[in-house]
Amino acid sequence: MIGMSETTEPEMPVAGAAPTTTQDWRAFLEAYGQRYLLNHDGADELLDEDQADALDRGERIAVWLGAEPAREGALAAAEERLGLRLPPSLRSFFLTSDGWEHLGGWVDGVHPSGRVGWMRDSEDGAGVIEVYASIDGNEDDVSLFRRSVEIAKGEDYWLLDPTDVGPDGEWAAYEFTPKYGDTTRFPSFAALFHSSFEDMDEDGDEDDDED
Repeated sequence: MIGMSETTEPEMPVAGAAPTTTQDWRAFLEAYGQRYLLNHDGADELLDEDQADALDRGERIAVWLGAEPAREGALAAAEERLGLRLPPSLRSFFLTSDGWEHLGGWVDGVHPSGRVGWMRDSEDGAGVIEVYASIDGNEDDVSLFRRSVEIAKGEDYWLLDPTDVGPDGEWAAYEFTPKYGDTTRFPSFAALFHSSFEDMDEDGDEDDDED
């Protein structure tokens, strides 16, 4: 965690409900980036000297850790590749930031729209499916993996299930942790991302404990 002066405690950014519109995503991702900077060792390397000093004083700074917005043509190409229209909150996310590299937890980042694809078609995803398929009792997980779109990957995965669609058009989202063999369901990509925001304090605490 970035060092703070002894007399100044930073104001931890907060986020409201899971974002849906591009305006929602912009505000949410700005808060997410701020919280990421406050919770991760070495994150000040993403800032210039003046920004790092301001953050160290507990001041709120204007910094964007995301990418440029995707163009509609890029989303259309991704949808053509998948054969499906992307769910609303994911489309709005891409139209705000075409990918996101600085996530809390054990996921490296959200893929840009041009890299979104079926888990079964990625080298690592295919390997996971092969291992799980070789073990009795994993049939439900294997079925989920084979039909899911891989939206983010690191040590863990973020997956979207296009066969599980809510009345708002959102696809069910899953955080999959291969280390423990756990899958956690969320009602949408936005809800999963919002959970990552809320969990960042715990991630920061774990990092501190390891120091």
